[in-house]
Amino acid sequence: MIKYPDGKQYQQKLEKTEKNNVQQVNYSNRGMLFEEAVNQSNLYYLEHGIAIIHKKPTPIQIVKVDYPARSAAVIKEAYYKLASTTDYNGVYRGRYIDFEAKETRQKSFPLKNLHEHQVKHMQQVRSHGGIAFVLLHFVQFDEIYFIPIEKLLTFWDRMVQGGRKSMTRTEAAEIGELIKFGLLPRIDYIKIIQELYE
Repeated sequence: MIKYPDGKQYQQKLEKTEKNNVQQVNYSNRGMLFEEAVNQSNLYYLEHGIAIIHKKPTPIQIVKVDYPARSAAVIKEAYYKLASTTDYNGVYRGRYIDFEAKETRQKSFPLKNLHEHQVKHMQQVRSHGGIAFVLLHFVQFDEIYFIPIEKLLTFWDRMVQGGRKSMTRTEAAEIGELIKFGLLPRIDYIKIIQELYE
């Protein structure tokens, strides 16, 4: 059995359907595997003194909390305080890094999965000398592309002007850099940063 670098075994979740009592694979948390791979890569970079990159917490306003027991509080209602910017930020060799991690199960990436304020934020980061990009995972092909914000803007602008609302895998391959899955780190996007920006 193959294990993740942290020693954990991959457990495929199976669920029984009510109709035929047959077990089926549950794909509901598949995006979490990609995010976990990015998080493990960031931990590897941190532990080896390569870069400091963290996932940003989403700010929420807690409205209602139930206290069924003194030691157990349960949040019943909460709202996002404000629109978040991107998923990850940090520093690598004195350069500010800011990026969004997205994935699609389709043959193209729907640009609506990025928000205008996120794109604007990445443009601002780039205008101040930072490195801003999107890590885009095409699940069907098990491919990850590093797409700098300046190249993504062509497709964003096309959508805003009423054109096609998605970026195909072929287009991502033309403007982005393919990142092959590795062992340590799992998704070595710093290697792409070294090639493009140093």
